[in-house]
Amino acid sequence: MLSVQKSMRLHIALVGRVNAGKSSFLNLVTGQNVSITSSVAGTTTDVVEKPQELIPLGPVVWLDTAGLGDDGTLGKARVQRTYQAFDKADIVVLVCDGKQIGYEEEQILAEAAKRNLPVIRIYNKADLHHLNQNDDDADGIAVTSTDISSRDNVLERFKSELVKKLPEDKLTPPTIIGDLIKEQGSLVLVIPLDEQAPQGRLLPLQVQVIRDGLDHGCSVMAVRDGEYATALQRFASHPDLVIADSSAIKLVAEQTPPDVALTTFSILFARLKGDLRKMVEGAQTLFDLHDGDKILIAESCTHHAGAKDIGTVKIPELIRRKSGKNISFEHIAGCDFPRDLTPYRLVIQCGGCMSNRRTILSRINRCAVAGVPITNYGVCLSALQGFLPRVIEPFGL
Repeated sequence: MLSVQKSMRLHIALVGRVNAGKSSFLNLVTGQNVSITSSVAGTTTDVVEKPQELIPLGPVVWLDTAGLGDDGTLGKARVQRTYQAFDKADIVVLVCDGKQIGYEEEQILAEAAKRNLPVIRIYNKADLHHLNQNDDDADGIAVTSTDISSRDNVLERFKSELVKKLPEDKLTPPTIIGDLIKEQGSLVLVIPLDEQAPQGRLLPLQVQVIRDGLDHGCSVMAVRDGEYATALQRFASHPDLVIADSSAIKLVAEQTPPDVALTTFSILFARLKGDLRKMVEGAQTLFDLHDGDKILIAESCTHHAGAKDIGTVKIPELIRRKSGKNISFEHIAGCDFPRDLTPYRLVIQCGGCMSNRRTILSRINRCAVAGVPITNYGVCLSALQGFLPRVIEPFGL
């Protein structure tokens, strides 16, 4: 279970007012003391992430958030962190103190509705509020979080609600390449092992593509960019699909026969994690830049940037060279994403291999609301080097 990458798990956000019992509910359904519980309001100060195998739904990540209703300076920071969890969440679990629906609960419901997120209501402390736990309430589940004997019943009812509320695409994992290649087809992955490659392992998106290829009965060959031309000669007929690292797309495109489908890992993940069409549309801004424009480059994970880092070095250098304009760049990493996007001419998002789909879609939507185009690393690099039409052709764009 732990081998399933966090970004591919269903993300469940536990939200509610301070001391409603969110952490107690999480401990109950996981069967573990995941979060510290206390009668003191505001015990949870940041989002606590807990992976779990939730049979039959599969792997999930619980996002235990800080409670709303704390008006102090630290409380406001907690609230900001709580609302950041909405950017990741696939579904919201609203934990109430009994059936109390006040200002804080209305805020949560409004935020979920604005983001089109389904909501499951948990009416906590059912014994204190004299609620009948055995009744299937029309709009929520009555729970006594401290009663371990009720865990199985609560968990089954909760999972039933999850299945009812979640969209079909959340219950059925999407394919990465299964719709692009026939069963028992051949797949070639071109993976440079340069100084940016992690020592002794592959990147998560590369591993996921290999697994998806095997799941669809494909023969998978992985080669370094320097051996790609030689590897092609080993095929009696051409491979069905070639997937290259974005940094090697120029070399690979020049060596790939025109009748062979070609794309990049980053473009595959632009489709898997977000909206590939929006990313392609956003890339057109690269050819309409002006002196003084500012571009935001957003990494979803934190890592040490080397001398040839793609986000902090390669992309800015290529944009400046191709545009001939005086462009400034701002870089962010991790979960932070600016609330105000209006200063930026363009946002360039990384491949998103460490983010779930909801996070990337939230960023795309926020860019759309601000009227700021967004693209991603792979689409950007392919566009600037003149190969974008070639690498999006397999998707019918």
